[in-house]
Amino acid sequence: MRENSIIVGLDIGTTKITTVIGEVAPDGTIDIIGEGSVPSEGMKRGSVINLERATQAIKQSLHAAERVSGVRAWNVFVSVGGNHTKAMTSHGLAAIRRQQEISPPDVERAIENARAVPLDPSLEILHTIPQEYVVDGQEGIKNPVGMHGVRLEVDVHIVAGSAGPLLNLRRCVQEAGLQIEGFVLHSLASGLATLDHGEQNQTTVVVDMGGGTTDIGVFKRGNLAHSASIPIGGDHVTADLAQILKIPMEEAEKVKRHYGAAIPELADQELTLEITTASGATHAISAYELSRVIRPRVSEIYGLIRDEIDQALGPVELVAQSVVLTGGGAQLPGAVDLARERFRLPTRLGRPRGIHGLSDIVGDPAHACSVGMVLYGITQDGRVPSGLDDGGDPAGYPEYQARHDQGGRHDQGYPQGGYPAPGYLTAPTGGAHVAPQGTPGSYPAPGYVVSGNPSQGQPYPPMPNTGSHSGGGPSMSGPVIGGQVVGVDPHAQVLVDGQPQRPPSGPKVSLMDRVRSLFRDWF
Repeated sequence: MRENSIIVGLDIGTTKITTVIGEVAPDGTIDIIGEGSVPSEGMKRGSVINLERATQAIKQSLHAAERVSGVRAWNVFVSVGGNHTKAMTSHGLAAIRRQQEISPPDVERAIENARAVPLDPSLEILHTIPQEYVVDGQEGIKNPVGMHGVRLEVDVHIVAGSAGPLLNLRRCVQEAGLQIEGFVLHSLASGLATLDHGEQNQTTVVVDMGGGTTDIGVFKRGNLAHSASIPIGGDHVTADLAQILKIPMEEAEKVKRHYGAAIPELADQELTLEITTASGATHAISAYELSRVIRPRVSEIYGLIRDEIDQALGPVELVAQSVVLTGGGAQLPGAVDLARERFRLPTRLGRPRGIHGLSDIVGDPAHACSVGMVLYGITQDGRVPSGLDDGGDPAGYPEYQARHDQGGRHDQGYPQGGYPAPGYLTAPTGGAHVAPQGTPGSYPAPGYVVSGNPSQGQPYPPMPNTGSHSGGGPSMSGPVIGGQVVGVDPHAQVLVDGQPQRPPSGPKVSLMDRVRSLFRDWF
């Protein structure tokens, strides 16, 4: 256990850079006291491509977290991901003298022998994670210290990164005024933050869907046993939409976040988006058709994950018992359902667990890696901390979930901690509100307008007969049909006759139907 009670995690991703400051209380509980997220600059697929811009973004994220916490950060744990990381499993052996107990130096000797494998000179070892020990042929030993035997064996998962990208990352962090306390593999940090007690006792696949990459970690009984990275992430889904809709990436990202789904059947069947391109041309696309563009790319990502695990460990259905999906890309509606379909395993959305303090801000999947680095800092041994609250959800999460269910969305469109007031429709950009009486308060973001009836047939108060929009993009005006809502988030809370309305959650499938479907797929 570390003596310093302040632990800082810095997650440097392709889409965003997040700094999380945690404080360890004397009783072992963890309070998140600071958080700062800014759009990422100078990064691509886990590597630095512009030193100056990346350094500036790190400073902005750091200062935002320091302002919230009132604590000056000096040392940080930094996330490492992307395909410049390499992983392997090595076997180590140490002889023990007769009539003597196994001591900590004996364990270290076995681990060091496992580390003595030929590596490319350009690689730098990041983690050496022991799996399980074997004493005189007896397998499944977690801690052999104090036992008697003459032969100690251990399998070690070694993670290394290319020296060049690590040096560039180290330089950016140091120029931001910080010292690196350690590099932490992205998938390892995400697993430490999201695995619950039951998943720690079995084999679980953790999939962290980022913007530029998707990181994979296979955990066996709480230890990282296999890791890999796929150079495809949520930004590729956004790029597909931008290409097909002929709109900028920023606008495509907003459309994806607010109206897309990984499974078309979960999209609003009656919602139509009217897209205006930079040239002024206008075309319409339904939310259903939009999701039909999204599904193939997400399915491709899951297929690559299956291929990686199948080649390294064997068929994923036989290797693992469950899948935990986390990261910003995992928040896309239907992403978990599609993963469950592709992997044929129980799948859930992974959120940081066992934390207090600003849990309503960092309790979403996008913060799994940054919170996981704070948890890693407690022991720095790569094992899932056992002294955490283990209810499966972070402290304070029920309140967060209640606000989310009411229509609040915690993403880039809203300020941290800010959620729509009950009874208000909120614009996709998180700007002004539209009151329940139909008073116009906001219009679509530049480049697109939305028409349709998000209430699935429920009557809405009539809007004004005309509506217009201008502000950075092509100005648009025209009639708005009574009973339709223009420029509002269809997932926001709506009050109709004083009663909250929510979109349907999709057909429910019984457990027996799922079992029958599973066996039908296998046989």
